[in-house]
Order: sequence, then structure tokens, then C-alpha cells
Amino acid sequence: MTMTTPASIFRCFILLILCFFSTAPKACGEVWSLDSCISYALDHNLDVKGALIERCRGSQSVTEAKDRFLPTISAGASQGWSYGRGLTSQNTYANRNTSSTGWNASLQLPIFQGLSALRQLQQARASERNLDLRLENVRDEVTLSVISYYFQALYCREMLEVRREELRLTQVQLKRQEALLESGKIPEADVLQARSQVASAEVSVVNATGDLDMAMLDLKRALELDDSTPFELAAVDTDSLPPLPSADRVYARALESNSSILVSRSGVEVADKSVSTAMTGYLPRLSFNASLGSNYYTMSGVVSDPFGRQMRNNLSKSLGFSLSIPIFDAFSTRNQVRQARLQRQVAELEVERSQSNLLHTIRQTHTEASNALARYNSSLVAVEAARVALEAMTYKSTYGRANATEWEQARSTYTNALSEKVSVTYQYLLKSRTLDFYNR
Repeated sequence: MTMTTPASIFRCFILLILCFFSTAPKACGEVWSLDSCISYALDHNLDVKGALIERCRGSQSVTEAKDRFLPTISAGASQGWSYGRGLTSQNTYANRNTSSTGWNASLQLPIFQGLSALRQLQQARASERNLDLRLENVRDEVTLSVISYYFQALYCREMLEVRREELRLTQVQLKRQEALLESGKIPEADVLQARSQVASAEVSVVNATGDLDMAMLDLKRALELDDSTPFELAAVDTDSLPPLPSADRVYARALESNSSILVSRSGVEVADKSVSTAMTGYLPRLSFNASLGSNYYTMSGVVSDPFGRQMRNNLSKSLGFSLSIPIFDAFSTRNQVRQARLQRQVAELEVERSQSNLLHTIRQTHTEASNALARYNSSLVAVEAARVALEAMTYKSTYGRANATEWEQARSTYTNALSEKVSVTYQYLLKSRTLDFYNR
């Protein structure tokens, strides 16, 4: 059972303050790993901060529910003056000026509230646990978002290197073609075609640079970093890919630990407490009341007792019990119970929906990872074959035994194979890391 005290609420606010003010930037030039990006995002993301505020509000609701067991004490005082004609003790009217002073204090102690206060406390604690899980769910969503943005940025950076390699190959080929043109071994059209290929490769480099810049902006936004912050990503090992866990095992683990599932199950518990709270409207309520008061009265033309004597003589005390038995409340309680039960059915459907969505996500991610792994193994063979073919075609082109079109086809096949290898590599790494996240 979650125990909420003023100390726990204080700790909650301290964590919130630290979350808002722990904004020390990374050192300039420091390399950011995936884990460091996730850690930084969890400390600075606005959605996480908002969920933390909601968690503090849940703690405050528990405190308010506990306070319903306490008595209420109130005190008051009054002072009044009266002028003009008034009825005297002789049943005649005369001009009289009067003044009166009074005070009172009262206490009301709830003895039995139809279990309302107890069940409201239980409901508040269940809601607090639900908010704890919602906070974890937000953190998990931020984590998955950062993982996606991180691997997208790495992919764009690797694709930029592929485009630069493509530009380098076309530039080398252009120099080779210009040398062959000077020696009269090829026509000028081949040089013009080579220059066109260089220009096209330069455009590809510009586009890849733009894609990398956009990917870095998306990642910085997820981390709540300023766009101008120096930012360099750590490379990941792409030579040995991690093994892929089975989808069924990942799903079985996720059912026990995934925050979205736990949130939906907690929603059913909150709905149960809401039904119990609504049913307290059928029960009677008993409370204890006590009051104490006195007054001081003066009238012009009449000798009045001193203030202290009147206060002592006019002192009044009262004790009593108050019992309220609900007989007919225009079906208000019945309607509240029905609404609460309907909400519980909605919560149960949300559990089923969350489990179905989780199963679909895990199976889809596993299928995409398996396909990416198969394509990766094929791409290794394709890259090596395309590289050997390009080297052979370059040798032929150097001695005039292959034209520019044949070399360009070999070069295009090689760079396309490199692009495919980069694409499936980072797709597999992303899906594999996502499955590891669900398999915690």
C-alpha cells in the first residue's frame, strides 16, 4: 500500500524542482551515446515533467482524502448595534440604543460516514498508483521516441558517407575520362557524361546532408536541446548484429512489465474503487456535534451587568449526535453506481485493447527485424559482388575496354548495394533495440 505523508509530497516537489532546473548542457564536443540521450531526455522532456506534476497532484489527493477523517472546528464572533424605537418590557415603545457582543465555537466529528471517507481514500491511493504507472508510461514513450530518432540520425549520417563515396568515385572517374580524352582514346561525350554524373552525385550529397540535419533537429527536440547545441552521436557496432529474441517470449515479458499494460490494469482497480465509493450513498451517516458560546448585551437607560459577569452567566454549551439515513435521493446514488460500473467495463476493454496493441506491435517489430536480418545477409554478398564488379569495370575502363555507360552501371549497382546494406542494418538495429526494450 502506498503511504503518502507530507514528507513524501515534499520529496515529490523536490524531484520536480530538480527536473526543471537540472539543465546543465553537455560539454562541447562530447559524444552522445544512445543511453546518454535517453537519460537526458527523461530528465528534461516536457511530457515527463507534466506527468511528474500530475503525480504530485495525486499525492495531494491522497492527503485530502485522509483529512476527511479529521473533525472540523470553527469559531466566530459578532458585534451589533440597534438605534431607534423599540418595544420595552412594559409593552410600550421608546427610543433605545442597544449593543450586543457574542462569540461561539463549534466542533463536528464524523463518526460513521457510510464508509465514504475510507473508500475515497482507497480510491485516491489507487489513482495515485495509476499516476505512478502513467509517469512510467510517459517515460517509456519518450525512451522509444529517442531510440527511433537516434537510429534515424545514425542512418542519415551513414547514408551521407555513402553519397560522399559515390561522389568520390564519380570524381575519380571524371579525371580518368579526361585523361583518356586527352590521349584520344574516348569521345568527348563520355567526359560530358562523367561530368553529369559528378553533378548528380553532388546533389545527392546535398540532399543527404539535409536529411541528416533534419534528423538531428528531431533528436534535439526530443531531448529538449537548443538547435545550436554542439551535438555528436556515438557510432554503434554494425559488424556483429545482436541476436533476435522470439516474439512470444518478448510478449510474455511485456505483459508483466510493460507500463501501458500496467496502466490499463490499474485503471480497472481505480474503477472498482469508484464503484465502492458510489455505493456508500446507500449507507447512513452519524456525526458528533459540540458547541460553546456566550454574549454581552447593553441598552441605553438600563443598568447592565458587567461584561465579565454577562459572559459567565450567558455561557451556553451543547452536545449532540446527528444521524442521516438516506431514504430516497431521486435515484442519484443508483445512477452514480451505474455510471461507475459502466466506467469499469470501459477500463476492462482498455486492458484488452492494450494487450492487443502490444501483441501487434511486438509481432510487427519482430517480423520487420527478421526481414531486415535476411536482407542484411543478402546485402553483404551483394556489396562484395558489386565491389569486385566495379573494380573489374574500372580496370577495363582505364584501358578503354569498357565505355562510360558500362562503368556507370557498375558504379550504380555498387552504391545501391551499399545503400541497401546501410538501410537494413539500421532498420534491424532499431527493431532489435525496440524488442529489447519490451523484453526488459
